[in-house]
Amino acid sequence: QLKLVESGGGVVQPGGSLRLSCAASGRFFSLYAMGWYRQAPGEQRELVAGISSGGVTNYADSVKGRFTISRDNAKNTVYLQMNSLKPEDTAVYYCNARWMSTSWGQGTQVTVSS
Repeated sequence: QLKLVESGGGVVQPGGSLRLSCAASGRFFSLYAMGWYRQAPGEQRELVAGISSGGVTNYADSVKGRFTISRDNAKNTVYLQMNSLKPEDTAVYYCNARWMSTSWGQGTQVTVSS
């Protein structure tokens, strides 16, 4: 099972950008499907973006064209580049890993506000 640690959250104005990182420790990182989820207050956790072990990506409709997920298997890290941020992107963002087991990070807060 991987241990996941997110970083890169913060406060940004609408239209701004942030890059989230998720560093994984453990074996066989390259075999895991990785994902970014988010949860806003009072809302259910939702998938934002995912990337398979083979590099195939998928996105929620609400972030298509604005967010990009990528992975660096040499660094055991997955990234989420977020551009053109909107207030409705405000949430706690969680990293997820799935293969033989499922792991979650502790989350990082993203606040989009003027």
